[in-house]
Amino acid sequence: MSTFSKEHTLYLKKIKKNKRLVLFFQIFIVTVFLVVWELLSKYKIINSFLSSSPSKVYNTIISLYNANNLFNHIYVTTYEVIYSFILASSLGFIIATILWFNKTIAKIVDPYLTVLNSLPKVALGPLIIIWIGANTNSIIFMSIMISLFITIINMYNSFNNTDKYYITLLRTFNATKIQIFTKLIVPSNKINIINCLKVNISMSLIGVIMGELLVSKEGLGYLIMYGSQVFNINLVITGVVLLALLSYIMYQIIIFIEKKIVKN
Repeated sequence: MSTFSKEHTLYLKKIKKNKRLVLFFQIFIVTVFLVVWELLSKYKIINSFLSSSPSKVYNTIISLYNANNLFNHIYVTTYEVIYSFILASSLGFIIATILWFNKTIAKIVDPYLTVLNSLPKVALGPLIIIWIGANTNSIIFMSIMISLFITIINMYNSFNNTDKYYITLLRTFNATKIQIFTKLIVPSNKINIINCLKVNISMSLIGVIMGELLVSKEGLGYLIMYGSQVFNINLVITGVVLLALLSYIMYQIIIFIEKKIVKN
């Protein structure tokens, strides 16, 4: 026998129906886009040499797989993204925590964070290559530079915007600053931290691809760069499609983590 009221049961059904509707249209839009793209290319309405087509992208993926290159390129980019994401997120959280604990340091570094975050990191690419070398480390460093400062700023602002009344209440009970941070600041900002991670995973991916475009011999960014150099549009668009799929998978992992944390 159901423990829910009739109204609550109807509400849950409505939510499930809405989720199915959203999923249907998400799949429908992608399917229609691919079908229209393929038909336009097949009937020469668009130039397939410049715009490729889903069937050509599929054939390119099969060719990469048969040449034992597909998973290697995906693995390299995934490794670089995850590594830089973990480092940037961890450093961002630690530095944001230090800034919250010490307002004087926060005021000192605030303009520097803004300036460093606004710097065009691609322009620093040649310097990074000279300093670190033309290797994977420079790609990861580029990615960390792109994602770290925005992570610090977002997390620090989230910590700083916690309801002051709750902080005052804890202080009246003689709570230490560490207790306030661990018992109030972090728990009340779980969603904000997850949102920072969502932004960070995309920024890390952007940073890795930018790094791979500058210096790499493997990875999805390398596929795009090499394809553009030899004017192989199929390879370029295949690299973009694989990046989109990789980005979607990583985003869904963050969503899964968010659901687990919110439940707790």
